[in-house]
Amino acid sequence: MIVGTVVGGKVELEEMHRFPNRQVYLGGTLYWDFLALFEELKTGLKKAFAKYDGIVSIGVDTWGVDFGLLDSRGRLLSNPVCYRDKRTNGILGKVFEAIPESELYRLTGNQFMEINTAFQLYSMVRKDDPLLKAADKLLFTPDLFNYFLTGVAVNEYTISTTSQLYRHATGGWAEEVLSKLGIPRHLMQEIVPSGTVVGGLLPEIAAETGGKGVQVVAVGSHDTASALASIQAEEENWAFISSGTWSLMGIETERPILTPEAMACDFTNEGTVNGKIRFLRNITGLWLLQNVARELESKGEKCRYAEMIAEAEQSGLQSVVDVDAPCFNKPESMCEAIVDYCIQRGKQPPRTKGEFMRCIVLSLATKYGEVKRMLEKCSGRKIDTVYIVGGGSQNSLLNKMTEELTGVRVVTGAVEATAIGNILCQQSVMGKGCF
Repeated sequence: MIVGTVVGGKVELEEMHRFPNRQVYLGGTLYWDFLALFEELKTGLKKAFAKYDGIVSIGVDTWGVDFGLLDSRGRLLSNPVCYRDKRTNGILGKVFEAIPESELYRLTGNQFMEINTAFQLYSMVRKDDPLLKAADKLLFTPDLFNYFLTGVAVNEYTISTTSQLYRHATGGWAEEVLSKLGIPRHLMQEIVPSGTVVGGLLPEIAAETGGKGVQVVAVGSHDTASALASIQAEEENWAFISSGTWSLMGIETERPILTPEAMACDFTNEGTVNGKIRFLRNITGLWLLQNVARELESKGEKCRYAEMIAEAEQSGLQSVVDVDAPCFNKPESMCEAIVDYCIQRGKQPPRTKGEFMRCIVLSLATKYGEVKRMLEKCSGRKIDTVYIVGGGSQNSLLNKMTEELTGVRVVTGAVEATAIGNILCQQSVMGKGCF
């Protein structure tokens, strides 16, 4: 929870509240704890409104693809299922029996990932999930927060374009996909552009938090869209990497690129806050490093990133893994998954925390180089500069290796790029004030 103020064209940020986003495994399903998240959101709002009198609006951004279902009375039917749940394992082959992959890509332009909203819903359709029969509305995660803040149900543009259910040609839902996959059409709400004022806080929320008169804005609700909005690029031929648990690498284009070549290279077409297209590749990012550090710390090792980077710089390990390999999606042990991957391919496996850091960083930078060349091939555009934003921009070794393996200039941007883009979108709508 961050308060932003735009002063003299610059964004000043203050962190008001930080809290964990837990995944809860219950009854064989992996959920997000939405109820706890919403309570933490209100706690943050109370702190913000108590300190600042001039807050005029709120904007919520989150990860993509996940959703909550509401009944006809607006009640949340279940905690949202996490995209890392196993319900979509092996779903792609079944989807392509219903609708050929070439047709699906032509319609939606999304990279085929089992986690996509359309495939989560199709897994529910195939299992005749009673939740679908009881559901009246589908709201993506940021839309869900907005709904329980305002009582207004809409689907924001940038988050909608991550779903494999949005058709760029018509600027609306892909009716053919919904029909062929048996997904109830009535679940999908009106799609509103980034910068739409959803509404004011519900009276009970305003009374509880102290936010009387505050408006909720549908910002670039997908966090990558907001992060991209923070970049003030001076060059024409640039690409971006939003670096965090996922690495999103791509370019901004006027129109979607829906060619067979783009499909073969696993590129996705998603919306930007200005109504353009993020043509990008979803790459498994620092998820590997986060899990390695968590495992090592559970065994008593201290995993401070600065120390791990220093050790990695002294290591001569040259082993590279494919960070997008399925074995790294949901392993019981990330350390063992990386070691096994290397041994099976005759590579030297990492053993120390510094070697794990070097292996993961080198592997990510290698992937960035590959994707950069694919971007140039699919778009016909030469890339001269890569802007890196997000938490991963702090990893000096990753930045250095990225520059070496992409062969272009690397410019690091804000760690809190998503918050900055979110604030700027609100400011463009609401004018002066705090956000």
